[in-house]
Amino acid sequence: MNHRSNWLSPEDARDAITNGRGAGIRIAVIDSGIELTHPAMAGLRLIDDLAFELTTEGIVKRSPAWGVDLFGHGTAVAHVIRRIAPEAQIGSFRVLDQRLGSKFQIIREAAALAVDLGYHIINCSFGSRADITRIEHFKPWIDTAYRRGVHVVSACDNDDFRSAEWPGHFPSVITVNMAKTESDDLFFRWDQPHGPFASHLVEFAARGVDLELPWKNGRWSKKTGSSFAAPHAAGLLARLLSMQPGLKPPVAKALLQEIATPWNPSMRGPNS
Repeated sequence: MNHRSNWLSPEDARDAITNGRGAGIRIAVIDSGIELTHPAMAGLRLIDDLAFELTTEGIVKRSPAWGVDLFGHGTAVAHVIRRIAPEAQIGSFRVLDQRLGSKFQIIREAAALAVDLGYHIINCSFGSRADITRIEHFKPWIDTAYRRGVHVVSACDNDDFRSAEWPGHFPSVITVNMAKTESDDLFFRWDQPHGPFASHLVEFAARGVDLELPWKNGRWSKKTGSSFAAPHAAGLLARLLSMQPGLKPPVAKALLQEIATPWNPSMRGPNS
């Protein structure tokens, strides 16, 4: 990656998000898979469709996912991305199982592969409690993505958004909470309730409360969660990058901060 980045004004960034549709931008959905037979996924052609599992020998095995979503979660995430950035290309990296559980080794392998394959954005609609004993499983691939110019978007804790989780607690990550709104805007959520400093690293919020989303086995379901706010932000980022492809992660994140709509407490979700 060239160490230089494009520079543009907030007005230009706002125009790019308004006019962009995600063309030429590749988004890796690291999740429970994507159900390609779901009517909501009609016309979707995945760049990659891979499943990851940990063998009894401790080796991460990679195999075709065959358009199967083990839970329904990944299909919903892909739907949100397609609605916001319909021309973005999507790859499915299935790391979450039937209970939305996973292993650190699997997530690390999938994320590292997405970086190596040249994806522009990695969507992580999951989180793991951010303590020092787990940082070794996340920081290497987060740092590699940062150095390679790959943008990482993450959900936050659905019980208490101020509760730190990996990968969302890394400053280089765009971390997104749910907002109770029908607006497609991105909101700046770095509120400061006590003193001069923010008490968390969840800087953004997007639509994520009471959404009708495609789910497993061709069904639709009403869902709430930061899991569905994160791909909303990833789609807006794809719009920006499709019009301004040279933006590095810190520059794009700073621009999103500048142009995001101010937070309104009336939009608080159940974890606020």
